[in-house]
Formats: sequence, C-alpha cells, structure tokens
Amino acid sequence: MTDLLYTDVEESLRDSLRSTLRRALPDDLPARVYDEPGTDVSALWRAVASDLGLAGLLVPEEHGGLGAGPREVAVVLEELGRTVAPLPYLTSAVVATTALVRVGDTESLAALAAGEQVAALVLPWTARRGAWHAVDPSTPVEPVAGALVGAQTADLFVVPVLRDGATSLRLLSRDDVEVEAITSLDMTRPLARVRATGEGREIARGVEADAAVDAALGAGQALLASEQLGLAQWCLETTVEYAKTRVQFARPIGSFQAIKHRLADLYLVVVGAQAAARYAAATLAQDDPDEHVAQALAQVSCSDAAVRAAEEALQLHGGIGMTWEHPVHTRLKRAKSDQLALGTPQRHRADLAVLLDLTL
Repeated sequence: MTDLLYTDVEESLRDSLRSTLRRALPDDLPARVYDEPGTDVSALWRAVASDLGLAGLLVPEEHGGLGAGPREVAVVLEELGRTVAPLPYLTSAVVATTALVRVGDTESLAALAAGEQVAALVLPWTARRGAWHAVDPSTPVEPVAGALVGAQTADLFVVPVLRDGATSLRLLSRDDVEVEAITSLDMTRPLARVRATGEGREIARGVEADAAVDAALGAGQALLASEQLGLAQWCLETTVEYAKTRVQFARPIGSFQAIKHRLADLYLVVVGAQAAARYAAATLAQDDPDEHVAQALAQVSCSDAAVRAAEEALQLHGGIGMTWEHPVHTRLKRAKSDQLALGTPQRHRADLAVLLDLTL
C-alpha cells in the first residue's frame, strides 16, 4: 500500500518554503504582474531556487542537485500553488529538468540545480504524455511552438525536432531562439511563441529522445496536480475564514445552511483531489507501473477541483471577491489556465479509458 501521508521531512520542507514565501513574496505581487508584465521576480526566484536549493530537488547529487524526488517537489508546488507565485518552477525545475536528467545532460544540470539558469521544453503547453509532435524543420515555416510557458525567462530551450524520420532532442541557448510574448489569461504564468533560429546541440535521438519528452510531460502532469491542490486548499481555507467573519442580517454568513452545504461539498472535492495528487506524486517517485493511470486520474480530478474551488471562493466572497484588490481573481485565472495545461480533463479521461481498457 502506497503511503500518501506527508513525512516529517516533507512537512519541514513546507515550513521552510512557506516562511520564505511570506518574507519574499509580497501579497500584491501576483496581481501586480498584470499591470506590469515586466516585473522583476529574480529575487524571489533566488530565494526559492538558490537559497533553499529547491531547483535541484530532481537533479541527482552527482550533478549538483539534492537528489530528492517527486514527493518533495509536490510539497513545493502545493505551496507555490497556494500563492500563485510567478515563478518558472514547474516548467524549469520539473518538466525541462526531467527531460535533461533522463538523457543525462550533465553540462546543463548543475546550473539548473543551482538556480543560475532556467530551462523550458519547447512544446505547446497543451501537449501531454504520448500526444505531442516534434517540429519538422524541413517545412517552409520555421520551427515554432505556440502557447509555450516559461520561455520569457528561460536561458536554455529543450527542443524536439524531426530529423530523418526520428526525433532529435536539441538544447538551444537564448541566442538560438526568438521569443514573442502573447496575451495570457494568467499573467503569473505568461505564454509565448518560440521560433528556433539556431541548431544548438543534440542531446538525444530516436527512442531515447521520445522517452525523455514523455517522461518530462508525465512528470509535469503528475506534479501540476499538486499545484492545483494547493490552489484549491487556499480557496477553501480563505473562504471558510471569510464565512466566519462576514456578518449579514446580524449573523456570520457561515451560519447559513446554504453556505455550510456549499463549503462542505467543496471540502469533499478538495480532499478527493488531495488523494489523487498525492498518489500521482507517490507513483512517480516509486516508478510504479500504475503511474500513467495515476497521472491521468490526477489531472481529471485536480484540474476541475481547482476551478470549482476558485469559482466558489469568488462567489462566496460576494462583492469584495469581484474587486481587483482581492487576490481570489488571481487564483481563478491560474486555475482556468492550469485546466488547459498538459492536456485538458477531457483528454485525460479519454487516456484513462484506454489505460483501464474501458469500452462503451
């Protein structure tokens, strides 16, 4: 039986990160990046990635990392999800790093583990494990990836291209690409288009390259669920506290039966999402044969749970929740954008049906 409870080490990690975020992440920062897209968040990234060393959790110790695992990363993403921190942690320290660890690219891993560089996998943000396509550079249009996340702050770009009928996984520097920002619903995780203008260097080819990309996307799916869980927990906890203190008709609104029922139903949704997210992280850590099922199940559960929690928080906060100053709108935007990330819930339901051999 897989143990889904948090260990003492994981709780200590949570406490350290939460303390750092209280100190280094101003409450108004997520909303501020909407008005000021070029807001400098490098100090926050250093605090999380370098000072705490969290960028190297998935990097083996011999390559300069901490040699931890997905369960520890899941705790980090829960906390980052709660605060909607505008950091490229998921895209760099999880997705791109997983691909580079899988192919053993030692030249780049040390800098990524130290938080000195940021990497991005050049695929559309809607790509998922087993459902992506390498770019064919022989076509008249130059290699482009649409709606890519993490590109605007990236130093390294992991690009799967098609060469002689096989996937060539190439590592490009910032000088080898052109990045064009595009309008994003969630400005704490901005989108961009990337056009490759250079060749870079090949780090894997063929089956090895395909496996590295699938592993990266699978890890992203599994651990994105923890970010969605953290966001949903924040929405639930914040709304419960508001319901205790907001007085209407001389009574706290939390005493009204209609509010109680909605919050109770939301609690059950969040608890179910927590089980799915923890199981996905645990199976990924153990290289369990059930990990692909767990990843699809986590995205089916946690994507919708985060959106529902954010929508309930917005509605139950009433008029104050509709204001720009209240942080609930940043959670709703992140939840909606995450719902499309690494495959929609509908796509994962279809994948789950195949994995479980379900027939109509």
